[in-house]
Amino acid sequence: MSAPKGNSGDRREFIANGVRGLCLLSLGGVGGLLLDRAQADDAVWQIDPYKCISCDRCATSCVLDESAVKCCHNFSMCGYCDLCTGYFEPEPNALNTGAENQLCPTGAIQRKFVEDPFFQYTIDEKLCIGCAKCVKGCNMFGNGSLHLQIQRDRCVDCNECSIARVCPSNAIQRIPLARSYLPKGREEKSS
Repeated sequence: MSAPKGNSGDRREFIANGVRGLCLLSLGGVGGLLLDRAQADDAVWQIDPYKCISCDRCATSCVLDESAVKCCHNFSMCGYCDLCTGYFEPEPNALNTGAENQLCPTGAIQRKFVEDPFFQYTIDEKLCIGCAKCVKGCNMFGNGSLHLQIQRDRCVDCNECSIARVCPSNAIQRIPLARSYLPKGREEKSS
């Protein structure tokens, strides 16, 4: 006994609609992947300076030989102190630029006299290794104007940032390229 003609047409139509649906679903999946990749390409790794605990892992965990993380200085927050706790070792011998008095192991922070009792502190990025010793000192005893940031011209934008994987405070995150830095003092604290 053969099936009525109407049923075989329904089956063919059902199968054809199923194939069309699978094709559309596949195209949607591919489109979603491309959109996700495009959005990922428009994002960059950055450090939230309010979450950073100055642990030293930025200096040692980056895939680059010299870390892409460098110290930044927000001059508008700085007190230009004679005794800068981001510059000097705790209890320095003297308040001068002698290496034995400096907190930075590479001498990346430059101290320049402005007027009594004020000094300007700038970061020589070529010397900075991102160890965060100055940031830790500035945050513990100063006003927190020194902070770490991933430098866009150095970062290779790893799919999974090696520093972010080991960051104990989850301070490293992907943010839109349009906001390529999370500066300290210019934006509200992240929650």
